[in-house]
Amino acid sequence: MARAIELSAQGYPAPNPHVGCVILGPDGSTVGEGWHEYAGGPHAEVMALRAAGDRARGGTACVTLEPCNHQGRTGPCSQALLQAGVRRVLIAVRDPNPQAAGGAEALERAGVEVVSGVFSSEAEQINFRWLTAVRRKSAWVALKLAQTADGFVARSDGTSKWITTEESRRYARLLRATMGSVLVGRRTVEADDPLLTARDPDVRNEPHRWVLDPNRRVGPGFQIWGGDLPATRIVKLPVQGENELGVPDRSDGTLDLGAFTVEIFHRGHTGVLVEGGAATVSQFLSQGIGDELHLFTGSVSFGSGIRALPDGWSEGWQRVEERLISSDLYQLWRPVQEMGEPSSALRSQYKQGRTVRKHLLSPTNQPTNQPRPVSSALRAGPFSVWTSVSD
Repeated sequence: MARAIELSAQGYPAPNPHVGCVILGPDGSTVGEGWHEYAGGPHAEVMALRAAGDRARGGTACVTLEPCNHQGRTGPCSQALLQAGVRRVLIAVRDPNPQAAGGAEALERAGVEVVSGVFSSEAEQINFRWLTAVRRKSAWVALKLAQTADGFVARSDGTSKWITTEESRRYARLLRATMGSVLVGRRTVEADDPLLTARDPDVRNEPHRWVLDPNRRVGPGFQIWGGDLPATRIVKLPVQGENELGVPDRSDGTLDLGAFTVEIFHRGHTGVLVEGGAATVSQFLSQGIGDELHLFTGSVSFGSGIRALPDGWSEGWQRVEERLISSDLYQLWRPVQEMGEPSSALRSQYKQGRTVRKHLLSPTNQPTNQPRPVSSALRAGPFSVWTSVSD
């Protein structure tokens, strides 16, 4: 199981979970390994069974997440294990997704020995973002900002390129793929005209792009609206166009970001990386929405400009990682609360039983069939994102 957990960290499967699988032959030797590389691709069990072939018959499967029992873009893994003749299945974590769960019971009904909870805490650490999102039914939010050495995200006129090194920017692009979707505010689109893609050969599915543009002020001439990749405008209700997501207002007139995270979860997105700008991040912070903050500090200084973060933002947060990426300082911050707990803006909604739906890391040049080293983005654990809902 330890090897299956190691394998599970490979790939960029968002919005699906990370899953690893090891097949042991009847004599206990390893005959097949696999992991879920990308959404829409073969699941870990299928990849491992293909490698094992007939040697899987009578053997044992070690899987980090309960084998799925439904027909999605791929077939049910529980049936694949049965057809391969596996006689014993070890499971680290049971699947909290009701649409996919039930594989353990299906295997047991067919006479397969099933043991659950094997190395469960270790497996949950690799898959923490996805598990938390599914259990609380709202997307995991990862905030990300780059600032100068003196704490500015841009000059007074809004210009900022480039604060950090290419190594940090590549790391941030892979965070987009890890989360599966990325969000920026209107001003970021107008100032930088970003593509918001991962641009990495190991990423099969580019992230979904969200633009917080409550009053539809971003025109059609920006890169994010071009090409075949999906992009959605987040607006005030009512919705007027096909590629819009309407979000209800709060009493102070800002968009309800808690409602946004719940709505996109029900649309199939389990995570979102909020890249800014500073006003967007501040909106998320002020509403208590955010599971993790990735803060990149470059070596340049502006002297004056737009502050990256509001005064006192770190109250209630703790720094859990700090290291250098090239000449940049990278810090990972998490809220001081029980890991996996819903953000404060959502917690009251759960308690009241309300629904908001009514409102409508580093790859290498190794061959792709070989496991890559666990990226630091994955080792970091759950992410949290803030986006700007301000105009």
